[in-house]
Amino acid sequence: MAASNRMMLGPLVGSIDQGTSSTRFLVFNAKTSELLSHHQVEIVQKFPKEGWVEQDPKEILNSVHECVEKTCEKLQQLNIDITNIKAIGVSNQRETTVVWDKTTGEPLYNAIVWLDLRTQATVDRLLKKIPGKNKSFFKFRTGLPLSTYFSAVKLRWLLDNVEEIKQAVGDGRAMFGTIDSWLIWSLTGGKNGGVHCTDVTNASRTMLFNIHSLEWDPELCQFFDIPMEILPKVRSSSEIYGLMKSGALTGVPISGCLGDQSAALVGQMCFQDGQAKNTYGTGCFLLCNTGQKSVFSEHGLLTTIAYKLGRDKPVCYALEGSVAIAGAVVRWLRDNLGILKTSQEVEKLAAEAGTSYGCYFVPAFSGLYAPYWEPSARGIICGLTQFTNKNHIAFAALEAVCFQTRELLDAINKDCGVPLNQLQVDGGMTNNKVLMQLQSDILCIPVVKPSMPETTALGAAMAAGAAEGVGIWSLNPGDLTAVTCERFEPQINPEESEFRFARWKKAVMKSMDWVTSDISSNGDSSIFSSLPLGLYIMSSMIMLIGAKYISVISLVGLKIESTED
Repeated sequence: MAASNRMMLGPLVGSIDQGTSSTRFLVFNAKTSELLSHHQVEIVQKFPKEGWVEQDPKEILNSVHECVEKTCEKLQQLNIDITNIKAIGVSNQRETTVVWDKTTGEPLYNAIVWLDLRTQATVDRLLKKIPGKNKSFFKFRTGLPLSTYFSAVKLRWLLDNVEEIKQAVGDGRAMFGTIDSWLIWSLTGGKNGGVHCTDVTNASRTMLFNIHSLEWDPELCQFFDIPMEILPKVRSSSEIYGLMKSGALTGVPISGCLGDQSAALVGQMCFQDGQAKNTYGTGCFLLCNTGQKSVFSEHGLLTTIAYKLGRDKPVCYALEGSVAIAGAVVRWLRDNLGILKTSQEVEKLAAEAGTSYGCYFVPAFSGLYAPYWEPSARGIICGLTQFTNKNHIAFAALEAVCFQTRELLDAINKDCGVPLNQLQVDGGMTNNKVLMQLQSDILCIPVVKPSMPETTALGAAMAAGAAEGVGIWSLNPGDLTAVTCERFEPQINPEESEFRFARWKKAVMKSMDWVTSDISSNGDSSIFSSLPLGLYIMSSMIMLIGAKYISVISLVGLKIESTED
């Protein structure tokens, strides 16, 4: 590419997209929104005990460094000048909780991932402090129910159970943050002057943040017994936080930060009240922009901050439906059951089946999120016959993602009063055409997928490029690039859709109340964790073995007597 062509590219913006399953760094043309290059690294999820999900914060940080360097190498191979990268945005998995030592720069424990269930006992204990044990007691301040999902209870668990963290808090060495805070602090210098901050979208997912005053709430911090000095400073989603301090992009400002679902809303250009998008990643998240008004759901949805695109810009809110398991169910079929060699293979198996043949899959691996908020639920596959095979299960897994989305859409339609006439979609799973057609069939409305599906990374890039002091990306509606889309229309009649959805709802009811006792905080679900039950089972086993031994002795005695006769 000639130098003149490089000049025609104009300013570029990088985007760190740190998700639950992988980390990516992508570079966009600020004038055309064209994706020029990217690199991706898969992240290891650790399951040390039942219900526990962890990740290594150092691995996450190293994956960001690797993705930045590899993408820059690819750009140079394309003869694209990386000095044209004028800003970097960050989008991240939300709620996932990290505590680190500001003097050493080292994490004090693994990151507790948003899916993690170990805090159910913590939630139950906190509920006892609330009048009537009302999970929604703080809803009008935070937009959220008291749940294992959000950061405050994860942080409370860490303070209660990790001695190194207790000590670091006492010594004034501890810092808390969601993944965005950990990355921005580390990338802007870490222990040598790193910036400890978060943005309003990520702060709104902690349960410690007042979504109206846009500040950490002292009463919430007191309720959860969280020391406010360990919390990051809350900033807007679009401003210069600090400069990159190492690597190929040293000196480039980090100037955009959005939780991944807010980033996707921006990337889909849902800036108008009533516009909505659904992202299919590890989980599934349907957000509907409610403008500058915070709307509170009566149908199990969350009220969250959509974005605040500048220090002096207004905050916008969204209604959100959150589903814990979407793409994760495909990974489970691959890694746990071994019926897939690659995640992409699920589309082929489902297409070969063409139907679930009456098989229904409720992947409530982490309980049920919206609209139920039922931690006692667990995953079930029902309607199995001798005819059922792995193809039908693959189809049922994809169908489960679509049914869960239908439940979110129904709730948003009821809360907003005006039904959506189409659904804008994005995320890695949207490459699956079988899934997209199934989704349209089950919703009975068109599903619209942008030809460039990396809308989460795009949203973070837009926020970074539009920041004051950068100013290379216009967010004025007339300046936004038109997006080409692929459209999926319903191909089955509404009666068929309703019948299948009703069967799904029946399966959901069967998945509930599966866990009859709390998951203990140490994750020990062994039957022997209960001493009386353990003694009873042990004594029963000894009696059975003894009885078997006595019966053998008796048989031998009879045989000897018979021989003597």
